[in-house]
Amino acid sequence: MKILVLSRNGALYSTQSIVKAAKVRGHEVILFDHLHCNIIIEKGKPQLLTGHDLLEDVDAVIPRIGASATAYGAAIIRQLEGMGIFTTVASDALLKARDKLTCMQILAAHGLDVPKTGISAGDTCSPTVYDHISTGRAVVKLLSSTQGLGVILVDSKNQGQSVVEGFHRVGQDVLIQEFIEDAKGSDIRAFVVDGQIVGAMVRQALPGEFRSNIHRGASSYIADLSPEEIDIALKATKILGLDIAGVDILRSKRGPLILEVNASPGLEGIEGTTKVDIAGKIIEFIEKRVNK
Repeated sequence: MKILVLSRNGALYSTQSIVKAAKVRGHEVILFDHLHCNIIIEKGKPQLLTGHDLLEDVDAVIPRIGASATAYGAAIIRQLEGMGIFTTVASDALLKARDKLTCMQILAAHGLDVPKTGISAGDTCSPTVYDHISTGRAVVKLLSSTQGLGVILVDSKNQGQSVVEGFHRVGQDVLIQEFIEDAKGSDIRAFVVDGQIVGAMVRQALPGEFRSNIHRGASSYIADLSPEEIDIALKATKILGLDIAGVDILRSKRGPLILEVNASPGLEGIEGTTKVDIAGKIIEFIEKRVNK
């Protein structure tokens, strides 16, 4: 097969791992920056250019779309879908998962438990929204935060209001979310490929830090998932229409809560922790779908 990997940075661990896994299995790999792709829209003849060249004879595409290029990345995927080329993430699924408000709304509407979350488009009602979420500490986060950036723990409504106003002043809408103290600075990352959990790890934040992102220095170890945790991770990806996803789960006194579903999850942490060839699982999934 000829596989196109869309990535802004070919030197990233995740990109390199996927490219290596594909080549080991005898596939030809093209690596290209999706922000350098160009779209030609025409009735009955959708086309995509990688730079100046028409994209032809590609069997499958692995989009590694970062948060900074979501809209254009989704447009590229949509064009590929129109061309009948298999992609490992659908454009609509990417958009649903990437917007944290949309993701929370969809999951809760389908009966999955999430941290209680609110949003106020303006400053006037944000104190009221805060009161519905918490009487003390809460988390304020950007709609498209990633790797713990744009995620702030506030200790009071007054502090929360100041943070919300600050984000609003620079044109950013934010969520006010319940702080799950009994999670004790840890979460679970369950990695799903084709309806199966192929790896899972617990991420533990540094002392004094509540964000358990590996990029922020968190430690990790292999997770032993409960049947309920497995169930909600698989349900969340199915609801959002994702075949490949990283599902972040908080362990709370009322049971597991879905914190986030990542449509373009990194591989370095999960492969390093579990020693599972996750990239190889992704290539096997592509082989299965394209052959079918």
